[in-house]
Amino acid sequence: MDNQPLVSLSGIDVFQHNKKVLEDVELRVNSGEFVYLIGRTGSGKSSLLKIIYADLRSNKGTGEVCGYHLENLKKREVPFLRRKLGIVFQDFQLLDDRSVENNLVFVLKATGWKDKEKIRKRIIEVLEEVELLPKLKVMPHQLSGGEQQKIAIARALLNHPELILADEPTGNLDPETSNDIMRLLIRISENGKSVIMATHNYNIIYKFPGKVVKCEEGKVISSSNKTY
Repeated sequence: MDNQPLVSLSGIDVFQHNKKVLEDVELRVNSGEFVYLIGRTGSGKSSLLKIIYADLRSNKGTGEVCGYHLENLKKREVPFLRRKLGIVFQDFQLLDDRSVENNLVFVLKATGWKDKEKIRKRIIEVLEEVELLPKLKVMPHQLSGGEQQKIAIARALLNHPELILADEPTGNLDPETSNDIMRLLIRISENGKSVIMATHNYNIIYKFPGKVVKCEEGKVISSSNKTY
């Protein structure tokens, strides 16, 4: 079972606003693997991530993500797939009108958690994991960009996901803060979760080696080694 890939895409076409951006995609991601998805802006990186979390559909090929078959995934099943995923965006997407704690409470309640004690315990666990427990009662606007992104990563971890999808998570951050976020994501991967990170920052790849998958000229090219 350990050899079963968490993500398996075969022969998939990816469209962006009715324009085909990637053709005949083949992609395998195993448990605990750290994968960079690289390519120029508009090359299809974000759209490929959207295929994986079922925000976009492909009318060709087959795909399996965390045990769910994408080609016949029903709309009502999408939330259950996404509970096995943690998604991190470039712009954090925190709710500005509530504290860090209540941002996390909101997500847990929306995904079916009801027991207040279990909710509080899980929030403390994820904030400890990103080393921001002291920020529990703070409002998002009182946090630095790096802290906001760490809270977004904590939010992504809430439901014990098997796979983290990070779309340009360091895109709005300075180099030192980016390194801090990368160390956190690598640590999460080393603890057994898979991470797919879209980026166009090649400096990060040289500093923190991982498997590289490149979107280029409508194709997905996968490297077998751990450097670019």
